[in-house]
Amino acid sequence: MDRLLDATARAERDHFWFRGFRRFVRPLLVQAAGGRSDLFTLDCGCGTGHNLGLLRDFGRAAGIDITLSGLKHAAARGERQVVQASAGRLPFPAGLFDLVTSFDVIYGLPDDVERAAVAEMSRVLKPGGHLVLNVAALPMLRGNHSVLGGEIRRYTRPGLRTLLQGGGFHIKRLTYTNASTLPIVAAVRAAQRFRGHQESAVEISVPAPLVNAALSSVLAVESLALRVFDMPAGSSLLCLAQKPVS
Repeated sequence: MDRLLDATARAERDHFWFRGFRRFVRPLLVQAAGGRSDLFTLDCGCGTGHNLGLLRDFGRAAGIDITLSGLKHAAARGERQVVQASAGRLPFPAGLFDLVTSFDVIYGLPDDVERAAVAEMSRVLKPGGHLVLNVAALPMLRGNHSVLGGEIRRYTRPGLRTLLQGGGFHIKRLTYTNASTLPIVAAVRAAQRFRGHQESAVEISVPAPLVNAALSSVLAVESLALRVFDMPAGSSLLCLAQKPVS
């Protein structure tokens, strides 16, 4: 996990995947905010703290992470509203936050902790508050990056829907993302399975400038399409869910 966070810290500003992710997630954050700019947001598994800046466009933002290395990266970025904690046991009172986010975290949690994390995210949300969640999708795409990230599972749309509804959430939007790069990812991961999985940070390293720019453009176009319809498949799943008012 430390290697993953180190690689993430080097790549998340410029890498095409992270650029695409921010384009995909912002409209859901806007929808969750509903025109407000005073939200109190908790990022569960904030890692290096990079996404806290994005969340502050909508108000105050705090983060938790289980790793000391992640918190050190966040502190180096000037983040002070971060604390070491598990998503399965959040150190906050019930109903404190307007919005909870968790980006590519719960896929690495054991089954019991995964369910506890969903329950905890619901608990700390105010009634009517929102959850924005991103996870790795499609078990067939397990590869070397899965080993680096400590991935336990990849999700399908029905599986993630069942998990969140079981935790009491109402699903407002659930779509695959990174559909446009799926053929490339599938081919790479198939080759990795043939050779045997091994820990590697290659996929999270920023590609050559022309390749990175081209793939960034492809995902930018996909982000526009996502404003109109959901994707039928992709290497990630993105969800907007709401805690019922009563």
